[in-house]
Amino acid sequence: MPHDPLQESRDLRRQLNTLIQQARENERVLQRFQDMELCLIGAAGFRDLIEGILYRLCSAFDLSAVTLALLDPEHEIRQMLLDLDIGLAACPEVLFLDNQEELFRLLGTSPVPLLGPFNASHGFLFLPCPTPPASVAILPLARRGGLIGSMNLGSAARGRFVSGTATDFVQRLAAVAAICLENVTNNERLKHIGLTDPLTGVHNRRFFDQRLREETGRALRQGHALSCLLLDVDHFKRVNDTYGHQVGDQVLREVAGRIKLQLRLSDAMARYGGEEFAVLLSETGETLALAVAERIRRSISQQPFRLAEAKSLPVTLSIGIATFHDGRPGQDIDVITEGLVAGADRALYQAKESGRNRVVADSGR
Repeated sequence: MPHDPLQESRDLRRQLNTLIQQARENERVLQRFQDMELCLIGAAGFRDLIEGILYRLCSAFDLSAVTLALLDPEHEIRQMLLDLDIGLAACPEVLFLDNQEELFRLLGTSPVPLLGPFNASHGFLFLPCPTPPASVAILPLARRGGLIGSMNLGSAARGRFVSGTATDFVQRLAAVAAICLENVTNNERLKHIGLTDPLTGVHNRRFFDQRLREETGRALRQGHALSCLLLDVDHFKRVNDTYGHQVGDQVLREVAGRIKLQLRLSDAMARYGGEEFAVLLSETGETLALAVAERIRRSISQQPFRLAEAKSLPVTLSIGIATFHDGRPGQDIDVITEGLVAGADRALYQAKESGRNRVVADSGR
């Protein structure tokens, strides 16, 4: 075959152009990964990080599904997020696993991502997805030598994730995501500690004051009613003097638990100080607030508290209620919040003065 320098030159140029295009594409892919890493590193809290992982990752890499599975055997993360008013229902793509058996069976001890066509063994990681992906990349999230979960990517293209292909970029992304998850979880834990009463496990007054301002502002904007309850354990000093402070602490923990059982997830509750608790009922007028308060009162008074040696202790609550409604734009939030708490306090005083173990609504005077 005759030698054709011109054809060789064309072939070499085509090869060079192909290499240049591949290099540019690799550069674009690398840039997307770097942007994604910066997004995760810059997340201010759990909600920001989850949005970055679930939604930005899905958009940036044209994926059909992204889920996050977190090992949470003690339900610590779930409870902490609920206590911080981070709604889990809004992020169904975040899966909490009570044990690592299924994940360990799928991934083993290898830190290497699992790539390949979707099959039934992957189903528990893609439960929130309306349509199963065609191919998946399951990225182990590991910290300090242990598995903390997995980041799960799905594609509608069967050939998108293929076993044996290079995984350097996604492994690095998974490592960054694991570090960020650990950091934000620790930060949220510290925040949770700062807003939680250590004795009863419910929120403290600092949290309540913050939430009161937030809910008052929302009530003003949306024209909703807002009710505030102050609840005080009757004759609590007598309990401490008669049975000791350990029993008093036990009573406070049990009272807090029973109150919480009567509330919605959207309601806010706190230990306000000493033997006094406070509750905010959002979007709740006086009639409904009275019904909720009466339900709480009965849950305390109708079932004596169990003490050691099969002894029982009758406990009662007095409850004062104040309700804010008919708000107008431009009203001072501080004035409203102070008036709401003052009204509930007046009503609580009336409940105490009129015999205790009762619910009184503020008359507004």
